[in-house]
Amino acid sequence: MHKTEPSIVVIGGGTGPVSVLSALKDASVAVTALVGMADSGGSTGMLRDELGVLPPGDVRKALVALARAPQMRDLFTYRFDSGSLAGHSFGNLFLTAVEKMSDNFVEAVELASSLLNIHGRVLPITLDKVTLVLKEQNGHIIRGEAALDKDIRFSTPRPAVRLEPVAHITPEAAVAIAKADAILIAPGSLYGSLAAVLVVDGVAEALSTTQAPKIFVCNLVTEQGQTDDFAVHDFADEIERFLDHKVKLDYVLYNTHKPEHALLKRYAEEGRTWVPYHPDVLSTKHYTAIGDNFVAPPTDNHRTFIRHNGQVVANHILKIIKQG
Repeated sequence: MHKTEPSIVVIGGGTGPVSVLSALKDASVAVTALVGMADSGGSTGMLRDELGVLPPGDVRKALVALARAPQMRDLFTYRFDSGSLAGHSFGNLFLTAVEKMSDNFVEAVELASSLLNIHGRVLPITLDKVTLVLKEQNGHIIRGEAALDKDIRFSTPRPAVRLEPVAHITPEAAVAIAKADAILIAPGSLYGSLAAVLVVDGVAEALSTTQAPKIFVCNLVTEQGQTDDFAVHDFADEIERFLDHKVKLDYVLYNTHKPEHALLKRYAEEGRTWVPYHPDVLSTKHYTAIGDNFVAPPTDNHRTFIRHNGQVVANHILKIIKQG
């Protein structure tokens, strides 16, 4: 029998979890975002390199998604566009300043959570200072999440993924997984965001011991050089590989609606395509595949981007929990 407010753990990094977290913020659930800590690009990368701090960017995105204080949310999102702070967001600088002052990143996240009046919790998946490392079958090494933005072409078999040094799951994150009524692996950069969370030592073990349904929300579009020609089942296969095949997904939510032609054309210019699905293949899998129109309707915020409709995703998650 579920608690009055079911507990949902959302695992991910980058912008992938944002739409789902934003929708769950308004639902009667206890939500915990477990965020990857291997980001090395942009403002976050500069702060890591110059000050030796933990990466604040993905944590900031999750905090803002759950924020219920509009003015503080806008402040944490504000990005300087000139001067020596150009490229930095206020939220990144805030988290960095508190960490430097207290030598405690968790304290920085808790203070930001209070100021933003967030619904739920945001927890770093690890507090180890790590670098994402991918090793291709030919021996080529890709070091750092930001390096994935370069012109790369993964071959088959897919690259091995690890973190250096070895990262360990925080006790708080492990407890959140153990107590969850549902575990959601959010969409996002497959190798840059999701792999960097799932290969953390202890994550696979925590997920393998919980009875909560493990739900993966598949990406809407591919990434050039990384997931070219991937279908829905290919993404799901990689998720389980990152978890060293110790964990089997229970549900995969996938999109059945093609975004509008103009958007697809723009993405095609970047070498990215709509992720196809093959019902005949999905019907043979051990997980339950659920298709729906998961594309967010065009708005001022999504006019040039293909994004998930967080509310539709949230509705499916709540339905799965209710089914028990």
